[in-house]
Amino acid sequence: MFFLRMIFRSFSRQLRRRLLIALTVCLSATVSVAMLGVVFDVGDKLNAELSTYGSNITVQPKSDAVVNDLYSTAGNSTADPTAFLNESDAAKIKTIFWAFNITNFAPQLNLHAEATNVDPVTEGNGWSVSLTDYPTQKNVPVVGTWFSKTLHLETGESTVAGVNGMRSWWKVTGKWAKDDTNEAMIGTDLAKSLGVRNTGHDDEAAVQIGGTVTLTRGDKSMDFKIVGIYDSGDDENSSMYVSSSKLQELSGLTDKIDKIEVKALTTPENDLARRAAKNPAALSQEDWETWYCTAYASSIAYQIEEVIPGAVAKQVRQVSALQGDVMNKTRAVMIVMTVLSLVAAAIAVANLMAASIGERSAELALLKAIGATDGAVSRLMLAETAVISLAGAIVGAGLGSGVAQIVGQVVFGSGITMRPMVFVLVFVLLTLTVLLASVSSIRSILKLRPAEVLHGR
Repeated sequence: MFFLRMIFRSFSRQLRRRLLIALTVCLSATVSVAMLGVVFDVGDKLNAELSTYGSNITVQPKSDAVVNDLYSTAGNSTADPTAFLNESDAAKIKTIFWAFNITNFAPQLNLHAEATNVDPVTEGNGWSVSLTDYPTQKNVPVVGTWFSKTLHLETGESTVAGVNGMRSWWKVTGKWAKDDTNEAMIGTDLAKSLGVRNTGHDDEAAVQIGGTVTLTRGDKSMDFKIVGIYDSGDDENSSMYVSSSKLQELSGLTDKIDKIEVKALTTPENDLARRAAKNPAALSQEDWETWYCTAYASSIAYQIEEVIPGAVAKQVRQVSALQGDVMNKTRAVMIVMTVLSLVAAAIAVANLMAASIGERSAELALLKAIGATDGAVSRLMLAETAVISLAGAIVGAGLGSGVAQIVGQVVFGSGITMRPMVFVLVFVLLTLTVLLASVSSIRSILKLRPAEVLHGR
């Protein structure tokens, strides 16, 4: 009781310095809890954020994948595919072990067809027809896909899949087309080349929403109503998107697709993931199980191949590399900020304790003169600092949790899940920081000579 009374009495004599120590520890705890809280939760947040920018896994027929690897023809739109997958197998993607990590997917049938603008809207909204300088028919790439299709899975669950949720960067004028209808969407470049001009704006042209484009393949033709014009910012602006079922009907390729784009939440690659991507069979049984049960892009792709016959699934390296790179850099920045805050706290606490001991040198010398050992005096100073630091750390932990939520809402648009490990780690780090800061002060206590101090020397 006497020891505790001495500790609390010291607060009343040096309240200002004690509050400064508490404030220093509080600020360090606030920064540390906020940064480490985000670090431990940033993986899912960044994956969710980056996954809005397209697919990170593509599924192709095996023969096409081999040709692409040998001759680097991936993305070549000059020829129609010769190998296909079954569209009816696409829904099996949601039956793999990591089904809940697959946030969206969309099959594609990529073909070419003759497009003719046969029914332009000539009135309303300032639009009028000007076909003088444009061809009335053009061979164009057509993508048959799902826009927002509701799937009823064998498990009894339902899910919605399609490009509507995978092209968030598209700037769409009008609306998204509906599945299994003769509605279509067209890119801005193709819209211009088909020759319907808006006379209200020089050098700008687009197929007017509500117009009709006829697609012809061989002896078959089909009319599509343009309900949306999109600007993708890339080569897709020269394409036309229609429902996969309608393009299959037009081409006679019933239930056929040549590609599936998959968007999945994945774990950043490490050495195990890279080794598995090269040859999963070369892994030991333990490594294989670890890899298979971790949401690496390569393990998700492997499981997709297991459920879709004749398919090869590959991760989009640029997207995976970007996710891992951004995540590692973000974590590094936050960890550096945490370390700097702890270093600043150590320096501040050390200086404040040194000043405190300087002011109390006579009191401490008197304690040593009446029989207190160096250890007893050191424990007294450490206990005083520990109590005030604990109070500051508790307040700082609460503030840090609030700051983490603000960061989550501002940067990611959602809250941060605060894990208990964060608080334990911060308290351990702060304990080590305060102990380290106290070392120099404790050494000055050991050097005190009661006789010299009390005689004013």
